[in-house]
Amino acid sequence: MIFKNKLSAIFFIFLLISASAQVSVTGKLVDKETKTPLPNADIFLRGTQTYTSSAEDGTFSIRSDKYIDSLEIDPDGYPTKYVLLQQGDNPNLVIEISKKEKSTTAAKSLKEITVIGFPPKKVPKKENPAWGIMKELWKRKRINGLSNFKNYQYQEYEKIEFDLNNIDSLFVEKKIFKKLGITAKDIDTLDISGKTYLPVFLNESLSDVVGENEPVKREKIFLTANKTSGMPNNDIVANTVKNLYKDINIYDNTLNFFNKGFTSPVAINGFSVYEYLLTDTIDVDGVQCFHIKYRPLRDNELTFKGDLYITTGTYNVKQVNLQSSAGINVNFVKDIYMELEYDTVSDSVFIPLRNYTVLDMSLLSKKESTRGMFAKRTLTCNGYQFDLPKAKIDSLIDRQWEPMTEGAYDKDDSFWTNNRPDRLNADDKNAYELVDRVSQTKFFNNIVDIIEVLSSGYINVGKIDLGDLYQGFGYNAIEGIRLRAGVRTFFSPNDMWRLEGYTAYGFKDEKFKYGAQARFMFNKFNRFTLGIGTKQDISQLGVSLFGDEGIMTRSFASSSIISRGDNKFLSSLKQTNIFMSIEPWKNVQFRLDGTYQYIKSANPVEFNISYYDKKGVVQNDLYDTHLTFSIQARPGAKYSRYGLDRYEHTTLAPALILKYTKGLNGVFHSGFNYDKLQLLYNQPILWGAIGKTDISLEAGKTFNRLPLSLLSVVPANQSYGIIPNTFGLLNYYDFVTDTYSAMHLEHHFNGRLFSYIPLLKKLQLREVVFLRGVWGDISDSSVKMNASNINYLAPKDHIYYEYGFGIENIGLGNLRFFRIDFNWRGNYFDMPTTSDNKISKFGVKIGMQFTF
Repeated sequence: MIFKNKLSAIFFIFLLISASAQVSVTGKLVDKETKTPLPNADIFLRGTQTYTSSAEDGTFSIRSDKYIDSLEIDPDGYPTKYVLLQQGDNPNLVIEISKKEKSTTAAKSLKEITVIGFPPKKVPKKENPAWGIMKELWKRKRINGLSNFKNYQYQEYEKIEFDLNNIDSLFVEKKIFKKLGITAKDIDTLDISGKTYLPVFLNESLSDVVGENEPVKREKIFLTANKTSGMPNNDIVANTVKNLYKDINIYDNTLNFFNKGFTSPVAINGFSVYEYLLTDTIDVDGVQCFHIKYRPLRDNELTFKGDLYITTGTYNVKQVNLQSSAGINVNFVKDIYMELEYDTVSDSVFIPLRNYTVLDMSLLSKKESTRGMFAKRTLTCNGYQFDLPKAKIDSLIDRQWEPMTEGAYDKDDSFWTNNRPDRLNADDKNAYELVDRVSQTKFFNNIVDIIEVLSSGYINVGKIDLGDLYQGFGYNAIEGIRLRAGVRTFFSPNDMWRLEGYTAYGFKDEKFKYGAQARFMFNKFNRFTLGIGTKQDISQLGVSLFGDEGIMTRSFASSSIISRGDNKFLSSLKQTNIFMSIEPWKNVQFRLDGTYQYIKSANPVEFNISYYDKKGVVQNDLYDTHLTFSIQARPGAKYSRYGLDRYEHTTLAPALILKYTKGLNGVFHSGFNYDKLQLLYNQPILWGAIGKTDISLEAGKTFNRLPLSLLSVVPANQSYGIIPNTFGLLNYYDFVTDTYSAMHLEHHFNGRLFSYIPLLKKLQLREVVFLRGVWGDISDSSVKMNASNINYLAPKDHIYYEYGFGIENIGLGNLRFFRIDFNWRGNYFDMPTTSDNKISKFGVKIGMQFTF
């Protein structure tokens, strides 16, 4: 869990102290024809033993500590009535029941329906009336209408709110509430239902969305207004909250929630995942629709239950509601509920109108008694315009727009009154007043400060930060115990320039190390940045095929306290770097680095990096000066802030990096003229119910002979921790190459397989399988140049590979941060090793990860 701002702090605090998600209902039963009360009717929360009876005047009240999706009502002499419930309060329902009622009826506000129950045994799909309807829908599989026009523009309004349940006057008397300035008077007045209610947070935003499909597909979202009561740094606040939600296209086979693949109820493989029941044909906003209920065939899978409303003439989804199935294996999330509404432009085109989402979340546990919180989001789209003049679209898309400087966070109340689509209700107004008051209390700000230190690793003192605390302690064989302290300037999260530095001391080698860097960003739109830095430190070269030019990055040499075998292969590095970077297009960065470095062994007795120079003389150290030009593309990546250090949100965005390095012989004593070309590609892929695959591909070639310290060493991992894109059973410098290609595959089943094993299903463990391999070669010229004590070996004849499986989501309740991997070596069991360490055929690695 990473807390980036005060909103994250509020989220943490109120999850910790809030109440569990409940349902409560009050209302009255009446005869549909005569409007007379219906007394003594049995009323159940469906699927539970919780029930009540209506009074003589037809009124009733019922509630539960867990969310139940519907009421079952059995009046004497009337058909059974089922009423779908929303999460939380369902106050003052007036439920009409007719003796003549046999088919489905609908009331838009209450979603009342008379249901024909699912049969006890699943009906074969070809005998199911819903099968023919779904086949017609698949034939006409819709695409988002926006892609069918040359260009488009529309307005988007978003409201996000957090609400606490089960808060009564006695609970509010707790000490923590008093310190936050919350009293019983803050409990919402809608407690007529018997359910108390406390607003916590509300954020509103208005955006202008502009896009075109011809001649080049592009879209931009311009945030024009944003409001969050009592919260500074609103840009990161709003985007952090929005990152909880994903844009959903119901026609996709897989729906992305928390980067986990849920099977859509209209997926082509739906009948292998869901059971469907055609109940009736009803009117939805003046359109005749088939009403199809659906539910999952199996529990504990990433699926939904709910209702589909499919138009009778064009077979498109008019409305759909989705509620996650029981026992979903998603940390911190007890339940997901979503309502989607669409408008149909033609037979094959739909346009989204409204998306209402409720997340039932809890911090420590998913038990029904655990206190939790609702996170609600309402997204409405309106004002659609299509096929506007090209000149107008170009002017709209190409405009430079930064919400902060454009005043998006400074709109007054009159602006919101005139521009929001709907008026704020009483709950929303209470949320603004309450959060503003709470955020001004000293106790709240003290908690925020502590959480910000824990999340960032830095302690703020005026205009500087002290840290990173998480890099303060390390250990390696050369330095022994290592302490590091750092400082950086910090005026705001959107700083356009930053100075930073560190110093470190090793108690074994009794030497100080240091690093310093200055960065300046001159344009926040194309992010044109210049930087310069220098460092002198101990480094573990050869732990990444794709080298990092960064000055301030932590040295891998001191990141592990306990390792497999002895690591003597450390280098002493003096490095100076100058760079400039620019983003000419969104999420595409061009960067040019100029680097000078002096490298020698940090342990000359046991780690010799010597080489023969052009005259055949043995050299024990080297000078290298080179230029590096790189292009990085991150299509689909989302960021908050516009300053130097942006916060990247969790997405499924791929990463593609192409890098060219040119060695400059004779520049600053450099002795090497070389060309190196490298490629890195990372791609996560959701596969629906079977999980997610992370793919990483690397390739590179050096076109000239080089000494050991400048070659491409296959990255080993001798620590007991899990480190991405390394080989856990290799020793350092086992494989040395100047031409290579590597692949790392990792598939997360998200508990799919374990869900069939009762004990493991209950533990909510998740399974991972992985395969990694590398092929490489080393040129004869580089081999002849070698005078080190490392015997060059490349995996040329056979691809070296490792495989294994892991168990993740290990922990208690929702706090499941641990993962353990079991690795096996696939080949090269008898290869000569570069150290005294034995060849490892099997190994265990342990790691921590923070995921839903």
